[in-house]
Amino acid sequence: MLKVLGIILGVIVLAVGGVAAYAAVTQPDTFRVTRSLDISAPPEKIYPILTDFRRSGEWSPYEKLDPDMKRTYSGAATGKGAVYAWDGDGNAGAGRMEIVETTPAQSVTLKLDFIRPFEGSNVVEYKLQPKGSATQVSWDMHGPMPFISKVICVFVDLDTMIGKDFETGLANLKTLAEK
Repeated sequence: MLKVLGIILGVIVLAVGGVAAYAAVTQPDTFRVTRSLDISAPPEKIYPILTDFRRSGEWSPYEKLDPDMKRTYSGAATGKGAVYAWDGDGNAGAGRMEIVETTPAQSVTLKLDFIRPFEGSNVVEYKLQPKGSATQVSWDMHGPMPFISKVICVFVDLDTMIGKDFETGLANLKTLAEK
């Protein structure tokens, strides 16, 4: 009986090791997730929403993950230098965002640092492109793909998982900006 359990355990260890090796070799070293949506509002109306972290609750799907999440704001009130940190439950985790670059009515770039459940640093970019009487808003996140993420991505499609949240957020932003 112990011999059979040992063999089963050995097969499991080899399988996990094989998946990890496969991930390390086949997964890219970086990732990028991008979604876009046309919003019937000028860039000048959308831009201030994106540069004010205090308005995130009006449109960001991540704000709804934990209603009791602790939020702190520091730095500039809006725009470059504005900082937003959160500390929530297992769904929301903990992290910090800082607006590091802006071009009025055109783009907003954030440095996004996750603390929990996994540590990681990424870049988030919002681009506003006039398109007739509308604005095409793009939400992009990119960064390094550490080993553990490569292993997870063998089983989970990162683009689909994060992209779904971006689509929800952009739809919420559309509703808000078109009011």
